[in-house]
Amino acid sequence: MDDARTGQAQSRAKDIGQIMEMIPHRYPFLLIDRIQEIVPGEYAIGIKNVSMNEWFFEGHFPSHPVMPGVLIIEAMAQTAAVMVVETLGPDTAGKLVYFMSIDEARFRKPVAPGDILQLKVTRLRGRPTVWKCGGEATVNGTVVAEAQFTAMILDR
Repeated sequence: MDDARTGQAQSRAKDIGQIMEMIPHRYPFLLIDRIQEIVPGEYAIGIKNVSMNEWFFEGHFPSHPVMPGVLIIEAMAQTAAVMVVETLGPDTAGKLVYFMSIDEARFRKPVAPGDILQLKVTRLRGRPTVWKCGGEATVNGTVVAEAQFTAMILDR
């Protein structure tokens, strides 16, 4: 990646406070901790630090904690929602985003406490209110999950 593009991506990184200004999700369902890189209209990379203190590990599974695959896809979608707000502008911030479809979901390896989940989402198609993205989740460079998903943005 050239320096100009790297600078653009780094300058658009988001911390948890900025993420919370952009999307309406809150504990216990805010599943991303930061946005590492974002290029509006193209892609975003989100980070989820998986902790043993996560609410879902209490029941999934107590003796062998594994992050549910559907929550990995939700974390991808939240990363995509930040990209959409960054692309469409602040008038989009806080709007609700509803899944329309989840396609080609594949779960390759379990995600456990202590893992750092990297979530890369790429815009496949987008209109002002309907976006389709491809997502890939990795831990230490190994793909653990992937999916394509379509979501609709609506006013509250």
